[in-house]
Amino acid sequence: MTAAPQVFHDPAALRAAIRKAQSEGQKVGLVPTMGALHEGHLSLVAQSQKTCDVTVVTIFVNPTQFAPGEDFEKYPRTLDADLKLLSAFDPVWVLVPEVEAMYPTGSTTVVQAPEIAKPLEGTFRPSHFDGVATIVLKLFQAAPADAAYFGQKDFQQVRVIEEMVRDLIVPIEIVRCPIIRETDGLAMSSRNRYLSEEERKKALSISQSISAAAARIESGETDPAPIQQQMNAALQDAGMQLQYAVIADPRSLESVKTIDGEVVILVAAKVGSTRLIDNMLVTPAA
Repeated sequence: MTAAPQVFHDPAALRAAIRKAQSEGQKVGLVPTMGALHEGHLSLVAQSQKTCDVTVVTIFVNPTQFAPGEDFEKYPRTLDADLKLLSAFDPVWVLVPEVEAMYPTGSTTVVQAPEIAKPLEGTFRPSHFDGVATIVLKLFQAAPADAAYFGQKDFQQVRVIEEMVRDLIVPIEIVRCPIIRETDGLAMSSRNRYLSEEERKKALSISQSISAAAARIESGETDPAPIQQQMNAALQDAGMQLQYAVIADPRSLESVKTIDGEVVILVAAKVGSTRLIDNMLVTPAA
């Protein structure tokens, strides 16, 4: 255990500290989060520390990426526990801004997310990625790091940010990091803490159906239709409220008609009132 991380509440003060560090030749990494940290978030911090001299973690539950009726109000806020977990890393700076600091009174500017935001998550959460793109661009301004680290668990989100950074010529490297899973295969998520014991057992059907689909692809099956049908049946049999289970091109996120190269399997489903997502990149047998 090392010293408690340095906490900033003022984005301008953090930006000045980062600029000073960079002027002294230090590389700065950024890990944007909404808090309620778990091993998945900590793996991003660890990845940043491999190549960066300073890592900045932002903790901000962004209101604009939640639609009315979603879980903004009940989203877990665990700042003291988060800071304790981050104290295992050094040096780490933490930005914990107030809403007013990120959305000044009268603020009306919004980033329209790129086209890749429209399918899949965009179908079920139509305003979500505009909110994500807006806050991430604000965080890139508040914390002008050299590289930003995002987890593959939110696969479409990473693709949205990659496209936004390219389109808007934002000078930052986007680093995609592997999904961290529980020992039973469930992808780690801050929302997993909503699950009852029974719901958690049902939720395992997500990773299990993805693994079964990946095995068929790796064995040489090229028709995605029966594989997707098997996923749909498995998830519905488990009692999940399925939103999508698709095999798609990992760049465009369009569903593939034939599997003849790397694909991504993407699933979104609800158990009870909790919505979960997961994915896996798969390369078919040569």
